[in-house]
Amino acid sequence: MSELDLALVHALQVQPRASWSELAPLLGVTASTLARRWERLSAEGLAWVYASPGRAFSRTRCTAFVLLRCRPGTRRRLAERVSAFEEVVTVELTAPGSVDLLLDVLTPDMRSLTRFLTERLEVLPGVSATECLFATSLYAEGSRWRLHSLDSAQLSALGPAVGGVREADPSAELDHLDHALLDLLVCDGRLGLAVLAERTDTSAATVRRRLRRLTDSGVLVFRCDMAPRLTGLPVSVTFRGRVPARDLNTLHRTLAPLPECRLVAAVTGTSAVLATYWLRDIGEIQHRETALCARLPSLMITDRIVGLRTVKRMGHLLDGDGRRTGTRPMRPW
Repeated sequence: MSELDLALVHALQVQPRASWSELAPLLGVTASTLARRWERLSAEGLAWVYASPGRAFSRTRCTAFVLLRCRPGTRRRLAERVSAFEEVVTVELTAPGSVDLLLDVLTPDMRSLTRFLTERLEVLPGVSATECLFATSLYAEGSRWRLHSLDSAQLSALGPAVGGVREADPSAELDHLDHALLDLLVCDGRLGLAVLAERTDTSAATVRRRLRRLTDSGVLVFRCDMAPRLTGLPVSVTFRGRVPARDLNTLHRTLAPLPECRLVAAVTGTSAVLATYWLRDIGEIQHRETALCARLPSLMITDRIVGLRTVKRMGHLLDGDGRRTGTRPMRPW
């Protein structure tokens, strides 16, 4: 991958819906060059922009991490089956150990989650056990992770990252138009206002107002994601750990700032901390664990879940190399 490709993806992580003409001066090329580069990256499944639940979601709806145990010989088949569920937004095959599949599950409320777990997930052939961890606080998640390909001057010129919540109305009811826009943007977060207006039978001005309301209130955030070929970080490890209750609110400034961090959450269960990091190789797992415990001495790591392959990430299906091959739209709102 070229340096321009990496810089383009980093810029879209900060401003996912920026126009090519806005980014061209920053990256020192023409708008048409950026458009061609992005078309190639997207077509090859190396990078993609999409809408996902924003910061208000975890406060008003239900986020859970489900640890699945499977009967021998059923893991891959089960991974494919659970990937078809819209409630399951992420599916990761893990190294043999305490967990066989690690799922991220998003639902509008606790009742919906309970029904999904008991009536659809736990009854699947091959499932031997489940453990559900409810997220009580999300201190870091994937939309805030960065590629670190732009310099400080370029980042300053881009302006503040998208996703800040400026309105105190996260529980506003969504209507048919909101849901229609969300369905389209989950598949392609860079669809223009005119295209969105045409596909939802409304005006571009209305689409602009709706998107502003949805993003400002934290209902959705736009993300730019990518395959490991771009990140250079092919190893995913999720640590489970315990800390005294008094230290939970320090997670955002102790564990989350590390550059490889993809997720830090306070969860229910005997291990109240869940933290995911993307690393360069297996050998870095021990180094990262040592660094975490040094930053937060009261942290006791209780499990290390190593991902072998991500089958689905935030609604997008991935092949064995982590390239996007399709989308199973999520509808957690």
